[in-house]
Amino acid sequence: MITSAQRLGKAQDHLLTLIDGHMLHPLAARAFEEMKEAASRDGITLAIASGFRSFDRQLLIWNRKWSGERSVNDEQGHPLDTTQLSDEEKLHAILHWSALPGASRHHWGTDIDVWDPSRFNSNQTLQLVPEEYEHINAPCYPLLCWLQQHAHEFGFFFPYRVYQGGVSHEPWHLSYQPVADHIQQSLTLDELKNALSNTDIAGKETVLAHLHVIKERYFDNICRGNTGEE
Repeated sequence: MITSAQRLGKAQDHLLTLIDGHMLHPLAARAFEEMKEAASRDGITLAIASGFRSFDRQLLIWNRKWSGERSVNDEQGHPLDTTQLSDEEKLHAILHWSALPGASRHHWGTDIDVWDPSRFNSNQTLQLVPEEYEHINAPCYPLLCWLQQHAHEFGFFFPYRVYQGGVSHEPWHLSYQPVADHIQQSLTLDELKNALSNTDIAGKETVLAHLHVIKERYFDNICRGNTGEE
């Protein structure tokens, strides 16, 4: 049973810490380790770039983007001048790339951003952009191809496999479906509203005024299915 605090990223007592320091739900951790071993047998190095992210960490990211301390990009990945945007426009610009605190799939311990560190040299830094995954000469292209064929065998799927008008497509983002589906379906609008109403979140008035749309467009709007190639 997942509690409200665990759904919202305000608790992590249900998670396991892996050798690399990332935290995952126990069932997701076991499935990931099995998938990692299978990938290794096929000559693919599978590693986690990002796993669990707390509510407070997501809040910090959000507030820095809203205030302009951290860059906000347009849909093509180019920096925006957020001072020229209305609050509603800024809201959607941030949500294209970053989840609202309390509504991030990374809160649950079921979702991971993955990469192949063996194909990066010492002068390269992972940026988590499609160009690192989707071109034949891209460092994570072999990994992506392998995951598209095999991730579903271990219970993982790509929630942002394609862009559907909400979150940008993320070929590096995997979700452990047996647990994630249950958590997603159980998080209510009132639960999210209560959490944010009692939080010092930048742009609170705009966020709360558009919360129904945010949940529908960015939280509920994922690529369904249990394979990488639906």
